[in-house]
Amino acid sequence: MGREDPVEMRGEPSDLLSIERMNNHLPRSFRMVMRRLPSDPRCRLCHAPFGGFGGRVMRRVGFGPSRKNPALCNTCFEKAPMGGVEMEIGVLFADVRGFTHLSEGMDPNDVAKLLNSFYRSATPILTRSAIIDKLVGDEVMALYLPPLMAEGWEDDMLRDASDLLTAVGFGSSQEPWLQLGIGLDVGRAFVGNVGAGDVKDFTALGDVVNTASRLQSSADAGQIVLSERLFTRLPNREINAASKLLAVKGKREAEPVRIVGFGRGDRDRKT
Repeated sequence: MGREDPVEMRGEPSDLLSIERMNNHLPRSFRMVMRRLPSDPRCRLCHAPFGGFGGRVMRRVGFGPSRKNPALCNTCFEKAPMGGVEMEIGVLFADVRGFTHLSEGMDPNDVAKLLNSFYRSATPILTRSAIIDKLVGDEVMALYLPPLMAEGWEDDMLRDASDLLTAVGFGSSQEPWLQLGIGLDVGRAFVGNVGAGDVKDFTALGDVVNTASRLQSSADAGQIVLSERLFTRLPNREINAASKLLAVKGKREAEPVRIVGFGRGDRDRKT
């Protein structure tokens, strides 16, 4: 039976080297062996198989799909050693608007059911391209690592944000079942495992993370607020995105942004 080639990593040479350094806890010989074990799908980094005989063997020694993205293995993320690299990434934050007020009048079990419905909707959308960094209360944070993605990954960020809003009911004739606002930005960040001892987590740190969070905070329900940096890099900019200078907490100068709004009947908006 033939074997598909693993996904080719793309991006700037320095970022490709950074990804290679992230995975240097596994020797090159290990990855060469993994390429020859059946069968696909497999981890995009170390090439450990998830399916068939090879997948059954590797799960016995602790390799399996990562909870952050099933196209990557837990050893390359959750079990990787402390440390990381600086590289360019994309960051998405999605947050439920008015969640504190909403949850005040709800039974805790109903709050949990509502959030679990949100997570179930968000996870398959985001893991097509992104790594889910955190599911914290009413907020989701996702990271886009260009070397692990196809060309035009910036467009994937807007696609995912749009699909998240559609998944909770925006763009339909009905009232959305969850009031969601989203922020997007691109920039350089430290990416890797942080923490101490066995308490560690794969995440990103830097101004791009803070900015994306602030943009999300400024988004009304049904809005995507993206930085002008990201907008100028979109392969397709023929979208209805209003331009605005936004005062961002912690920054001296206003941030140029674009705002995409989803109202009723906008499901077929071109993005």
